[in-house]
Amino acid sequence: MAILTKDEAFALLKKVLAYSKADECEVNLSGTDNGNVRYARNSVTTSGRISQSSLVVSSAFGKKLGVATINEFDDASLEKVVRRAEELARLAPENPEFMPFLGPQKYAEPITYVPSTAAITPKQRTDLVEQSLNVAKSSKAVAAGFLEDNAGFSAMMNSKGLFAYNTSTNTNFSVTVRTSDSLGSGYATRGYNDVTKLDTKSATQIATDKALKSATAKAIEPGKYTVILEPAAAAVLMERIFFGLDARQADEGRSFLSKPGGKTRLGEKLVDERVTLYSDPLNPELPTSTWSGDGRPQEKVTWIDKGVVKNFSYSRYWAQKQNARPIPAPDGMIMEGGTKSLEDLIKGTKKGILVTRLWYIRDVDPQSLLLTGLTRDGTFYIEDGKIQYPVKNFRFNESPVIMLNNLEELGKPERTVSVESNQNYLLPPMKIRDFTFTSLSDAV
Repeated sequence: MAILTKDEAFALLKKVLAYSKADECEVNLSGTDNGNVRYARNSVTTSGRISQSSLVVSSAFGKKLGVATINEFDDASLEKVVRRAEELARLAPENPEFMPFLGPQKYAEPITYVPSTAAITPKQRTDLVEQSLNVAKSSKAVAAGFLEDNAGFSAMMNSKGLFAYNTSTNTNFSVTVRTSDSLGSGYATRGYNDVTKLDTKSATQIATDKALKSATAKAIEPGKYTVILEPAAAAVLMERIFFGLDARQADEGRSFLSKPGGKTRLGEKLVDERVTLYSDPLNPELPTSTWSGDGRPQEKVTWIDKGVVKNFSYSRYWAQKQNARPIPAPDGMIMEGGTKSLEDLIKGTKKGILVTRLWYIRDVDPQSLLLTGLTRDGTFYIEDGKIQYPVKNFRFNESPVIMLNNLEELGKPERTVSVESNQNYLLPPMKIRDFTFTSLSDAV
């Protein structure tokens, strides 16, 4: 199915709702066109284009809910999926947390769709990959990477008069470059809504430089060090905070934001006062949908303001139970920073370690948000404001909450992609003192 216009989506959803005999009915419609190129050992291995769409019908009788999905859109199939959802609803037990569907809502006009990304051609993808490969080949290094782009739409309508519609585009690029002897490795990632902002050549050059410079890594003793985390490294730690800003988890004692006796840290200072986290669906560098999956409007929300926890996200059920404002979870997160570049942070460091990337992140203690994982793809020792030599990779044990209380300096925010979740964020490079490395790793 091609990307439907707003009018086309409205007409199709209205047709589906006309088949409904349930007390309440809600229909979600989505479609994406995705293109990709994958390469390894300096050669393209796969390329493809995927077009897919789905329609989800949610039918409710009282507090009994049934859900059915289909990807065929002729009249008979549309009526069939509605009947199936109703059949499942009648068989289902009552859900004590069921919330009636929302009525009409007002949404800001989204800015997530960029025509140049939707119109990308196979030749443009090929050219972007060729630019990346040429950088690696000219340095006698070996590159592996993945370039993907997508254009899509989503729409929802229910029997209470709600209608929402959004179109979006996105492109993500990641590349790992190894030296020919596999002793050195470098990594870079980029993500944008607008593909014209993507520079695969410069990103691959950064990864290649790190690969070449990291080939002669020295082992140094584990311990507590001042570190500079590049945005891609910071993302996999910071998103554990982002994902944890949920009211119910905190209220039920299952979160780093919980306190004894059923209390939470809402309104309390959690981290350094230089830390401000917010989401804004209309941020030009990280635009997201202006409505959430259940139809609630997405608006600008400050989650942590100058170190103080200001807001939690709430499901509609939990907000009603707690008599709180039902704020939906954000689609993207932004962290305020300073004006310095990564290079400026390095120049201002007497002794420390530059970390390109963290991976294989695992929970150690959810209550303190203690995590463990490994550095990789370029880790370097800094002394007197200069990178002196590469060091072998480490295993770390660190909590992002503790980390943000040991903050020394923040650089200029930039858009980055988490290797763990593939989510896009706007994050600054971070200079952190007393970051804990527990052991060495032979991996590159």
